[in-house]
Amino acid sequence: MAKGKENPVISTLWSAGCGSHGGCGCEIYVKDGKVTRIEGDKNHPFNQGRLCAKGLAVSQYMYHPDRVLYPLKRVGERGEGKWQQISWDEAYDTIEKKFKDIRAKHGAESVIFCQGTGRDIGGPITFLMYAYGSPNWVQVGLAGHACYTPRLGAMFATHGNYCVADCSQFLEKRYDSPEWTPPKYIIIWAQNPAAGCHDGFYGHWIIDCMKRGSKLITIDPRATWFSTRSELHLQNRPGTDGIIALAMLNVIINEGIYDKAFVEKWCYGFDELKERVQEYTPEKAEEISWVPADLIRQAARLYANNKPSAIQWGEPVDAMPAGSVVAQAITQLWSITGNIDNPGGNVIAINSHGVTTYPFSSAELTDLYGADLVKKLNEKRIGANDYPMIKNFRGWVQPDVLMEQMETGKPYPVKGAWIQTSNIIGGQAADPRRHYEAMKKLDFIVCVDIFQTPTTMALADIFLPVCSICEKESFRSWWQPLGVSVKAIPNIGESKSDWEINLEMAKRLATTPVKFNTVRELIDDRLSAGNTNFDKLKAKGGWEYPPVGHRTRPYYRYEKGLLRKDGKPGFETPTGKVELYSKKYEEWGLDPLPYYEEPKESPTATPEMAEKYPLILTTGRRSPVFFHSEHRMIPWLRELDPFPVAEINDKTAASLGIGDGDWVYVENTHGKIKMKAKVTPSSHPKVVSVPHGWWLPETDGRAPNFFSTWDHNVNNLTSMGNQGKSGFGGTNYRSGLCRVQKISGEKE
Repeated sequence: MAKGKENPVISTLWSAGCGSHGGCGCEIYVKDGKVTRIEGDKNHPFNQGRLCAKGLAVSQYMYHPDRVLYPLKRVGERGEGKWQQISWDEAYDTIEKKFKDIRAKHGAESVIFCQGTGRDIGGPITFLMYAYGSPNWVQVGLAGHACYTPRLGAMFATHGNYCVADCSQFLEKRYDSPEWTPPKYIIIWAQNPAAGCHDGFYGHWIIDCMKRGSKLITIDPRATWFSTRSELHLQNRPGTDGIIALAMLNVIINEGIYDKAFVEKWCYGFDELKERVQEYTPEKAEEISWVPADLIRQAARLYANNKPSAIQWGEPVDAMPAGSVVAQAITQLWSITGNIDNPGGNVIAINSHGVTTYPFSSAELTDLYGADLVKKLNEKRIGANDYPMIKNFRGWVQPDVLMEQMETGKPYPVKGAWIQTSNIIGGQAADPRRHYEAMKKLDFIVCVDIFQTPTTMALADIFLPVCSICEKESFRSWWQPLGVSVKAIPNIGESKSDWEINLEMAKRLATTPVKFNTVRELIDDRLSAGNTNFDKLKAKGGWEYPPVGHRTRPYYRYEKGLLRKDGKPGFETPTGKVELYSKKYEEWGLDPLPYYEEPKESPTATPEMAEKYPLILTTGRRSPVFFHSEHRMIPWLRELDPFPVAEINDKTAASLGIGDGDWVYVENTHGKIKMKAKVTPSSHPKVVSVPHGWWLPETDGRAPNFFSTWDHNVNNLTSMGNQGKSGFGGTNYRSGLCRVQKISGEKE
């Protein structure tokens, strides 16, 4: 690059820096070897030139003075915050010896490989884990595995693939594509899409569709920008989404406004579903959900009578009691109305070109690593033998079972942990203190991250520093398009990429030789499934859609024989049809039909507890400037969202003597946290909404404070061990009970 001149590097953002699940094209401007700014790439179809605050602030993230740039070794007791800088060779040698010792004495399964979300970590961490020989890949503390997996499992069981709302994102010309049609209605279910790129979906696509005529229906306990622009807002009690879906099915079926031709030809089990939903009338749903029956009827009619229409849903669905059942019911809404793989409906989503970055399912793991390895791993994968859906759908550990196993050592002890991209104590885990007490007893823990967090300070023996998205090569294949991340500048300090670290450790720990010498070789090997490589994609501007006719492009692939492995028309299910009566659920010992289950803590389920804690606590509201527990130290972002806040309805707050800006305790049977009250009419009078992942990096990181995580992390008010019958969902992230009390004398 020319010295003294600012030069752009075209890349894809999906990693450390922005954090989130999007795949935005960007222009990284570099001057004299330093990133000066980042802008959205107007030629990239994903974001079309736009970029969120997190993307714009990546340079502050990269050059932050608190970023860890060298490998560290703990030299004091865990939590004392005493570290010594060491070389990469010493770090690698130490980890190699410790992990080999554990494997020799206790088996490879005694080391767990822990990831968070965001960053391109699924590929690197599973690559290392399988090389080492452990079956235990886990999001530690994610109770009920309540993040997308329950929805993915329900879709897999219902129609053999996954679906997302169609906003033209599967086509190069986007909104100008002649084969695409805007949805007439979009139901936004339990999500605020503009607050992030949830699950590979760019929130502003909804607004793009609105500009092209799409109307909205919102189902959400909170009032949002979208709900205020919706024709209908169903402001429900948190945790009751399942009965709303069942009541909508009741209306659509009983009024005969479903797609009869589609159901007759392509669906299995309609009569059984019809019989099941009879008990779930809108009136019954009103009693439970607080949503007027008439509003439920209107929503069902608008959705069913206006084809094509789509549903965009959020993570709270996963955290419902029996999350995989709630997701099943919602999946059936787009199925019986024929809004599946049609333009403007819910389009079937398959990774572009068939390339796997992040192996989602057991089927993908089998394709990538072979059936014998997957079968062998399942024998000792934690939770796999307790829950058939856990065993047969996806290669994860069941986190609630892991918690018990770490405490009891049964059926085998957990001795070591590789924690990468995961702030377990400060963000991800329910009941984080319980996790802290269990994990600090492990023999050896490696943390791989960019900043010190409550988790790294509390648990790490070795800290390995990773680089940001601007300092590395990677690739992205989450739905569409296929893309690459291009290295814009040399690594800062001695940081390395996740891929680079994990490849080196895989070479040292593998029981059979690793065939890749470099990260580029590994990336090109994965991309070869799409008949391309890193350099080809880079030369094309960093992204590519599959060719016309490819099975990863929409529409109506069930009619063309593009969904089934045998090439026949239909869906990749046991019956070849959309299974409203799920043969998979039946095989796994689950109810094949959807039903409603009340939250374990609620005014109905636990009335005595509700007398003491009369408000519904719902956690996890997304901030548009943070990604989970990340970014609290980034000046531009913290200025926009400076305090941990609890949203309280204005009338409720007045009755409690709480004013806007007052510090309050939010309390329940699990503990209490300190938040700043945000008094607002947008909250339901009986609901308190608290964002997750709050810690204060400006405070003392040493024990026992750990950056104030015990004071402000709302997960201190949640618990483990509530998982649903499938092993998924069922926790109280979204529907606990609480009370709120003003802290006397504290106001900004």
